[in-house]
Amino acid sequence: MRDHHGHEADEHDRGLSHDLPVLARRRMIRLMAGAGLVPLVGCSAEDGSTDSACAAIPEETAGPYPGDGSNGVNVLKESGVVRGDLRRSFGDSAGGTAEGVPLTVTLTVVDADSGCATPRKGAAVYLWHCDREGRYSLYTEGVTDENYLRGVQETDERGQVTFTSVFPGCYTGRWPHLHFEVYDSLADATAATDITSTSQLAFPKGVCDTVYATEGYEASVSNLGSLSLESDSIFSDGHDRQLATMKGSVDAGYTATLTVAV
Repeated sequence: MRDHHGHEADEHDRGLSHDLPVLARRRMIRLMAGAGLVPLVGCSAEDGSTDSACAAIPEETAGPYPGDGSNGVNVLKESGVVRGDLRRSFGDSAGGTAEGVPLTVTLTVVDADSGCATPRKGAAVYLWHCDREGRYSLYTEGVTDENYLRGVQETDERGQVTFTSVFPGCYTGRWPHLHFEVYDSLADATAATDITSTSQLAFPKGVCDTVYATEGYEASVSNLGSLSLESDSIFSDGHDRQLATMKGSVDAGYTATLTVAV
């Protein structure tokens, strides 16, 4: 099976029909948890119940374009991957720059077992996403020589990492999103080993509509129009812990923040 970019689709990213059994299992786990049969990881409320707002972030597919060595190329072992500004390719790549509405992403990694009260200082986050045209560097025709919109950072004492990027486009079949992997340490991330968590960040519709009305995002308008968070193959089973909090404007750029409990 081929994906929208013309590549052979990864077995973990073949769309809604392929993901339905997975989604069904997730819903069953949630139902069992509600019945007290499966424990949920998260904050404890005063009455001893579990606060879903503090539960661990859902595990999601890395998709067919991770660049972490699990599907071909491994950008994590390249010098220069540890960086905050993701807009330009680095190293021996073509040196292109991804264009688009400015986006600053801050992820706060916290320990779920502590009730989400303890920041994960010294962890690492690998973040990647498509460009304005919906292309993934290293994989999509036309940008296979680029490695922009990919980078790793170590969390600070607050458990935070901040990346400078551009707002991603919306391509056929997927709600606008970012991919990320959390590692226990920077050494683990740059060795591409022992992933702690793999998940995705979703963008609110209102911000997407505003951004996609600007030049360069024309194809995203129709693609977004055929989608919703509820119909997306990843976020349809719940997105409350993956939906970014957004501030800003097209002219000033946007900030996206998300707490990631692992």
